[in-house]
Amino acid sequence: MCSKCYNEMDYLPFSINRIVNGKKVYCAGVYEKNLQKLIRGLKYHRQKDLAYFLAKFMLEYWQNITDKKSFQVVPVPIYYKRKKKRKYNHMELTSIEFCRLGGYNYNPNLIERIKDTKPQYKLSKNERIKNLSNAFKVNKDKLMDGTILLIDDICTTGSTFEEMIKELNKNGITDIVCLTATTPFSD
Repeated sequence: MCSKCYNEMDYLPFSINRIVNGKKVYCAGVYEKNLQKLIRGLKYHRQKDLAYFLAKFMLEYWQNITDKKSFQVVPVPIYYKRKKKRKYNHMELTSIEFCRLGGYNYNPNLIERIKDTKPQYKLSKNERIKNLSNAFKVNKDKLMDGTILLIDDICTTGSTFEEMIKELNKNGITDIVCLTATTPFSD
């Protein structure tokens, strides 16, 4: 990722992109060209060094939303078998960099994926909801101080956040906001 390619990535408006289960979801950038390549390289092609650039892009956007520092950053977890096969969770790497750059608390253990779900990108909204049903478990003893900032790469229908928020709420955890690198929908 050179500085020219990085600077060509476009931000979405600095505003709420959607509301999921009553929680604000912010999407940082336009899903095209360099941002799309950045996410794919990190997620599917083992280019782990790209986590820094994705985190930087998301943080630069996030800093236009809030200057509050009391967040515990929770990356969307992947199932342990998928993590073993891929050898890493790209959103954990991104969240580590995001916290390092922004001075936030990193909390990867608050919620875990306990169900081996199918990849979401080919599924309809209803299929996504069914696929993610009971996919997450909260480890309430891992809760830290501060608002939970759920971080993911792409928010299409919001189903992943919806299921995570539902599980967090079941455990009495309601101070939640969501941030993704992008959404395929720019309206």
